[in-house]
Amino acid sequence: MNTSSGPDPIDVAVGTRIRVQRRHLKVSQDELAQVLGLTFQQVQKYERGTNRVSASMLVRIAARLQTTVASLVGEDIVADQDTAMLTALSSPGAIELLQAYSQAPPKARKALLATARALVEPDEAVG
Repeated sequence: MNTSSGPDPIDVAVGTRIRVQRRHLKVSQDELAQVLGLTFQQVQKYERGTNRVSASMLVRIAARLQTTVASLVGEDIVADQDTAMLTALSSPGAIELLQAYSQAPPKARKALLATARALVEPDEAVG
């Protein structure tokens, strides 16, 4: 159910777990949709949390993604820390950025982190 400020955070977290597991297995949205008898747009809506996943569909998704329903709903991990991480990972490009960061050598990681921090922190020299 969408709230006045957007999708329910629980639905977003479930959708993000689906996306992360799907990408980990290198399964496309289209492939997952075909197995489930859906359109890839419906899979996108599940992954964004804009459409809530029914219990029966969650079981089918978990089976295709070689995981458990408990894993997809966050029952097998620490929920408080998980919510913040999944919210960050649901941002467009976040997973790709994390993948690139993890493949970079240590010196490049340090440079990437410094660049990212410079982009989001207020410019202290202006004022």
